[in-house]
Amino acid sequence: MKVSNTKHGYFPLMMKLRDFSFILFLLFSIQSYAQYKISGVVQDDHGNPVSLVEIYNKTTGSKDMSQSDGKFSIEVEKEGEYELVFYKENFSLIEKTVSTSDAQITITLEKVTALSEVVINKQKDKIFALNKLKDIDETAIYAGKKTEVVSLSKITANKAANNARQIYAQVVGLTINESSDGGLQLSIGGRGLDPNRTANFNTRQNGYDISADVLGYPESYYATPTESLEEIQIVRGAASLQYGTQFGGLVNFKIKSPSTKPIEFLTRNTVGSYGLYTNFSSLSGTVGKFSYYTFFNYKQGDGFRPNSHFESKNYFANLNYQFTKNTSIHFDYTYFTYLAQQAGGLTDKMFDEDPTQSNRTRNWFAVNWNLFALRFKHHFEHDADFSLQLFGLDANRKTVGFRDNRVDRPDDLTLPRDLIVGDFINWGAEARYLKKYNIRDNSSAFLIGAKYYQARNTGLQGPGSNGTDADFNLHTDEFPYYANQSDYVYPNLNFSVFGENIFKISSAFSITPGFRYEKIRTKAEGYYRKINLDGAGNVILDKVVEENNVKDRNFFLFGVGLSYKPKSGIEFYGNISQNYRSVTFNDIRSVNANQNISPDITDEKGFTSDIGIRGQLNDKVSFDSSIYALYYNDKIGEYWTENSGGIPIILRDNIGTALTYGFETMIDWNLAKTFMENNDNFLWNVFGNVAITDSEYLKSQAPLVKGNKVEFVPLFNIKSGSRVGYKNFLASVQITYLSEQFTDATNSPATTQGIMAGIAGPIPSYFIADFSASYKWRNWKLEAGITNFTDNSYFTRRATGYPGPGIIPSDPRTFYTTLEFVF
Repeated sequence: MKVSNTKHGYFPLMMKLRDFSFILFLLFSIQSYAQYKISGVVQDDHGNPVSLVEIYNKTTGSKDMSQSDGKFSIEVEKEGEYELVFYKENFSLIEKTVSTSDAQITITLEKVTALSEVVINKQKDKIFALNKLKDIDETAIYAGKKTEVVSLSKITANKAANNARQIYAQVVGLTINESSDGGLQLSIGGRGLDPNRTANFNTRQNGYDISADVLGYPESYYATPTESLEEIQIVRGAASLQYGTQFGGLVNFKIKSPSTKPIEFLTRNTVGSYGLYTNFSSLSGTVGKFSYYTFFNYKQGDGFRPNSHFESKNYFANLNYQFTKNTSIHFDYTYFTYLAQQAGGLTDKMFDEDPTQSNRTRNWFAVNWNLFALRFKHHFEHDADFSLQLFGLDANRKTVGFRDNRVDRPDDLTLPRDLIVGDFINWGAEARYLKKYNIRDNSSAFLIGAKYYQARNTGLQGPGSNGTDADFNLHTDEFPYYANQSDYVYPNLNFSVFGENIFKISSAFSITPGFRYEKIRTKAEGYYRKINLDGAGNVILDKVVEENNVKDRNFFLFGVGLSYKPKSGIEFYGNISQNYRSVTFNDIRSVNANQNISPDITDEKGFTSDIGIRGQLNDKVSFDSSIYALYYNDKIGEYWTENSGGIPIILRDNIGTALTYGFETMIDWNLAKTFMENNDNFLWNVFGNVAITDSEYLKSQAPLVKGNKVEFVPLFNIKSGSRVGYKNFLASVQITYLSEQFTDATNSPATTQGIMAGIAGPIPSYFIADFSASYKWRNWKLEAGITNFTDNSYFTRRATGYPGPGIIPSDPRTFYTTLEFVF
């Protein structure tokens, strides 16, 4: 959707926004929200109140929590009976059927200290039975959207190395770039979106942005340690209305809540193949109205290839104060730093001969990340919630290395390395207000919010040293005529207003329309040098080109979601939402000798849609099956062409219009509950996760692209596995299969020689199998596993720049062992 950003186009847009907001305001003001309530108090077997008890309403699928005095109040739409589950760690789980006609009820939880791992997992299965987000969660609306929740407490996997293949095993359709850096970065995509550094998702931690620059450089150099997470929330493309304009949607890392004890200490030490060692230690607790959670995570390893050593340190602190039962404030601080040596890429021939080799000895990458967030939350007595979140980032990333465009050419140690330094300083504020109300005795909800985001980032490129160490300083005096030299400032400004409304037409059917207004102003101020040398090394051109590019645009995004729940546990859902993605720093100025960028490159536009059914069958089978379509206009991508000298190059441009569509299904069957319901000591689940995806470039101005398959789209993406447990022993096995996928829009075949070797070509199909197990004894837990135990050689990425260029091999068979202690 193209909207003028002139003065005459701006004011009509604002008038439409005002009128739309006014109409919604009238609607939610029709009637206050006053439904039936179930209230009571939770106490222990000595009569003391128990706070922070999770209460799951199995009838409606909603969740609540008891207050500090043990009291709870659950709002329901209709009179009648409801099945509730009360759960808190170290207490017995209670299931109780209650009625709206009951007076205040009392729930007594028995304190226990010796529950087996299987019993604990079964209890969590009951309280965390939903594998999707609630329709309303504080000040967010998810009704009618394709949502998925990864509950980390239910996963037996290599969490120390953030093994994404295992952690996201039950999330449909994801493609993953795998590397051997101990999980320091997360690279997931899907539905034809490049997985590199999760750049096509809006990535958040506890609800606030954590990427380098949401619009200008949305790459995630920081990945929250899996050992610190309670759950990972994923909302597909329909998240564009509430969370911004990325086509992929939202990934939100929700860190563990503070312990309800005054102090709890946990430490985990992991050793593994190729020199892997990690330590994760956390300290948390609650004292009166104050609570805290903090962790430190250290990692180091050598990788399975030479020149692959890495070391990282990560510190996090969360401080909370509950002023009243309705008002609280929360502060987060994250510090993350790491240094990694990069072994470079390989050609297909080199990979076939020996995927463990490296011919780059002096490529380095460093990250320094500082994240800040302050959140204020308030619940109004007239059934409304307000949240205000302030957040900021002060970070940088630095790379230095030899990136010759012929992957198999040995490194000339006399030449300077390419140095790139990026500084990211940005801050923002996001306010949300959600109001519940009634229309004809059916509960509805209205959300309005606004976000302000401001960034001033820099990008510097030039000659590094010709040494082998991690020297991130410019060496222009030694190499004044280095080819790639530039210095830019990127001041970005973004203001948005968004709103959604759940219209409950009946007790079973709801419609959720929404909008988002965006004002985006991106700038690139700086210069680059054009340098040409003759065959003898004499300078024939040395020109500084100044640039001051400004892109200013205003536009609306619209969407609507539908939800129909014919009975408890079953939901039909559908959604269609517009999407938008602005050009990034890398789309404005090339930093890669292998790649050119079209001067006419512009923003991407399109929409996503999902239609599906999800739910549970007899509390034994949970499922989510859907069909989807992603329509991408002006899709930015890469294809091979030739420069004026007839040399093959990669051109980054708006390739054309692409359509990706497919069928996705996830089924989890509880075999233990089906066949051994009375055996509390035994646990057995199997799951199947299948995505069948097709794609096509419908039209393109680029040669040899129309009719091709979209890159990063395997036809089959299958993950399946099983989890078993007996008393304190748990184990899981998982298999992963992806069919062949292309890496560029021209669907180039692999070549064994020339400039395209290693860079051009598809990613062949691959199969991997993983095994993990754990055993708990009192306060100790031992975990161990084998990843890729079939020892298959495969790769998931052909890099055009760092950490290559060329094929980046994935890990062979690796082992890990973790020892955990909780005090």
